[in-house]
Amino acid sequence: MQLKEKTIATLKQFDIGAKFSDLPVLPKASVLIPLFVRGDELHTLMTLRSEELRTSAGEVCFPGGKRDPGDRSDVDTALREAEEEIGLLPDDVLVVCTLFPIVNKSGLLVTPVVGFIDETFCPSPNPAEVSAVFSVPLGFFTREKDHFVAHSAPGMMGPLHSFHFWDPASGCLYHIWGLTAMLAILVATLALRKKPEFDVGFDLEDPQSFFQHLLHIKLSKL
Repeated sequence: MQLKEKTIATLKQFDIGAKFSDLPVLPKASVLIPLFVRGDELHTLMTLRSEELRTSAGEVCFPGGKRDPGDRSDVDTALREAEEEIGLLPDDVLVVCTLFPIVNKSGLLVTPVVGFIDETFCPSPNPAEVSAVFSVPLGFFTREKDHFVAHSAPGMMGPLHSFHFWDPASGCLYHIWGLTAMLAILVATLALRKKPEFDVGFDLEDPQSFFQHLLHIKLSKL
């Protein structure tokens, strides 16, 4: 079985579908975690948010944003935002799975949507929202070398993961942290079936139970 097909089969085991899409309590958002194969290795695509944005300006994120009234699902939100931000057409994404939603520091219920894109995809970043688009080998998020962690941060539960990634294509150094880093670690762990070299702060055998517990804690405080 080829790497792409093998990864799809693995990730589909963690698909929650639309199980939590109707939670009425919190405002919703979705992110797309785009994967592709390059040189027999899985990579993911990430963006650097524009310095002009009102929230999370200059931070590294996956393509995504708040749910619009016209979005029929969390997947629709992720695909629409990816097209708006980096010019990735919905038809060019093979959606694999929807992972468990996580409440971010702003109180948004963020649903990760994982999909495969073609290695040849050429981003067209919207300068009003995105300053740069770059790719990272997925295995990077399992290694200790460029990983740092803080154990207390406002609005966060569990360790606050942080990475410094030097992009050889642009020569830029990117700081990947917070929820984005956590999602990258989660997808890398699931897709590669590889235990990271550091403590991730959640049960690698049953990550869904951990994130469901966090969600219940957040909802109980509303």
